[in-house]
Amino acid sequence: MTETTKRTQGTRGAMFYVSAMAAGAVVTVGVLALLVNIFTRKQEARAPFQRLMEVTEMTVDTAVWGVNWPHQYDSYLRTVDHERTRYGGSDAIPEQKLDSYPWLRKMWAGFAFALDYREARGHAYMLWDQDHTERVAQRPQPGSCLHCHSSVVNAYNYVGRGDAQEGFRQVNAMSWNDARNLKDAHGVKLIDHPISCVDCHDPQTMRLRITRPAFAQGIRDWKAQQGIEDYDVNRDATRHEMRSYICAQCHVEYYFAPPDKQLVYPWHRGLKVDEIEAYYDDIGFSDWKHEITGAPMLKAQHPEFELWSQGVHARAGVACADCHMPYRRVGAMKVSDHHVRSPLLDVAASCQTCHRVSETELLERAHLIQDRTEALIGRAADALSSMIDHLADALRAGATDEQLAAARKLHRQAQWRLDFVFSENSRGFHAPQESARILAESIDFSHRAAMAALLAGLQPEGDPRDVPAGTVQGVTPQDRAPPGNYPRQ
Repeated sequence: MTETTKRTQGTRGAMFYVSAMAAGAVVTVGVLALLVNIFTRKQEARAPFQRLMEVTEMTVDTAVWGVNWPHQYDSYLRTVDHERTRYGGSDAIPEQKLDSYPWLRKMWAGFAFALDYREARGHAYMLWDQDHTERVAQRPQPGSCLHCHSSVVNAYNYVGRGDAQEGFRQVNAMSWNDARNLKDAHGVKLIDHPISCVDCHDPQTMRLRITRPAFAQGIRDWKAQQGIEDYDVNRDATRHEMRSYICAQCHVEYYFAPPDKQLVYPWHRGLKVDEIEAYYDDIGFSDWKHEITGAPMLKAQHPEFELWSQGVHARAGVACADCHMPYRRVGAMKVSDHHVRSPLLDVAASCQTCHRVSETELLERAHLIQDRTEALIGRAADALSSMIDHLADALRAGATDEQLAAARKLHRQAQWRLDFVFSENSRGFHAPQESARILAESIDFSHRAAMAALLAGLQPEGDPRDVPAGTVQGVTPQDRAPPGNYPRQ
């Protein structure tokens, strides 16, 4: 071996040694960085928030809570966004549904909703929009409305001197304006914020909790109907159930019980549309008297919880928050997205967690359900409009209240079912089969009411005959209202 060869091999050996040392250093640095990252993430997971600001039952301003929980607060601020789906969402100026669906004015004739009924916007607008609706401007409304349109926990506690139930009772009995202008001893308005963190979270532990007295009583009544006595939702519900119940505090059907407008959730017989109707019939309740037909009517509010409870997602154990507030990864933390909105605006996070198919297919599935529901709504609306016209004709022909009793009862049943599905904000998606059943019944009841009205108008001296279910003979195409432009895309 020559001297040159020896030097070359020595150089190569030194270079290999240096390269090995460098590679080892890189690997060591990488491992150390990984270990530091793991340690940091573990520390983040161990302490998901730092309590820099003290929050109490009287802390309503979400910005104060946001100092401690910035990720949740940042996403909550996005509820001001204007985003549309095919059948929901809103623009900067909410769409007037009375113009998009002109038959609504006839359906609600004589009631405040015939004055103003717009697309719902995000939670950030829930109090402002209620302040400025013509329903409040032109018709006196009770303080009961603040139960769901504001952060009202502190007001209930203050007015009730620490007894939220008593405060709830007193605020319900006030007018909207009087309740809206309540002030504490320092002259600070008690009700001046939309939904806040304190409405769903215990300020000390951050656990989910129910703060709305009407829901606590409503769920107790529902459980009692199932044989479960003395149900206390904050004591007995699981955390997973709470992820639906906190939404159901407001996204429900309700009524104002006379004489002092106490807010009640009518779940004494169950959550289905006909069970709620049976309860209203038991107590002889109606929201208003129809201006055209004189029938005692029911106004469905926004029964998302009731309809969702009849659907496949509820049966599968999927909570409201799973779809409307999906979890997101922020560092080592799993954070619930407080930008509450339609799952169709974020299919990847809301739907694909469970459904391993493309976003396009999932949207097509949802739109197919909604399109079919919209088409049924259009048919039910045509039948209802025509039926109201027949009742008006019978009144002009001299039919008496006794003769129109059967037709008016059917009118109440038909309108209640159509309203129940239309005013529920999923366009049938929460429970497609139940929505179809309800709308089919609405169509049938409208045709039967039209027949009963025709008979009453033709026999002003006789007794009306109750028309059996499914009987539609005698109602010609000319007797029905012209078809509307349904479905609306």
